[in-house]
Amino acid sequence: MSAAAKHRDAIVQSAVALFRKQGYAGTGLSDILGASGAPKGSLYYYFPNGKISIGVAAIEFAGNKVAATLEELARQSDSPSRLITQYCGLLAGWMKQSEFRDGCPITTTLLELAPEHEDIRQAGEAAFGAWACIIEQALLRSDVEASRAHRLSCMAMATISGALVQMRVQKSATPLLDAAAELGLLFETAVPDRRPG
Repeated sequence: MSAAAKHRDAIVQSAVALFRKQGYAGTGLSDILGASGAPKGSLYYYFPNGKISIGVAAIEFAGNKVAATLEELARQSDSPSRLITQYCGLLAGWMKQSEFRDGCPITTTLLELAPEHEDIRQAGEAAFGAWACIIEQALLRSDVEASRAHRLSCMAMATISGALVQMRVQKSATPLLDAAAELGLLFETAVPDRRPG
């Protein structure tokens, strides 16, 4: 990877980390540059629209990272229930490590910007859609009826998003772990019984 490409990646990854902690509005370009170590010229070269361009890139980067994690868990899991409880367990661990200072890597930015910036909204929609699709595919592989698999995967994303907010407010992993337990049970009931007779 060239030095210039490394600078772009460093800017995006630093933006993701800062947006998680302090939000989009609370993060200045100087904060991102300082955290990334990239020269100022590279910021405007790669992101000619400034901070909004960085916001889109940060959502796309975080979306791909979460999708890769979900796909890996889906490969390792023997059931949709196991997939969702393992994923929520990972999220809870990451939140605890940050002492509940970090939030979802994309939600804060979307809440602040999606109503006014269509490119931000579209990037967020694509990320959430990709995550839900991985869960939906796991449900389909377990013979859950297609329309129910779609509804359950969308509900799981909405439930997890809400639980992440509550975790930050309560400074506790309990909201997400409770949500994971109930989602796991719900997924189990959705999977047809394959036992003979």
